[in-house]
Amino acid sequence: LVKDSNGKVLNNGDTVIVIKNLPVKGSPKPVKAGTKVKNIRLTDGDHNIDCRIEGFGSMALKSEFVKKA
Repeated sequence: LVKDSNGKVLNNGDTVIVIKNLPVKGSPKPVKAGTKVKNIRLTDGDHNIDCRIEGFGSMALKSEFVKKA
């Protein structure tokens, strides 16, 4: 089971909101807190969410930095 920062269970296709500014390697600007990410995919490993973020493209996030929308 993959849980968000509030302990809610996440599923494939959910929409989540980033809860803090996250620095991105190779980009001068971070992913801002409050950014809505639609249609997530859950994976195994350290970064357990695969997603596409507007302006950044495909990336992997840790579930502890998002909350379910």
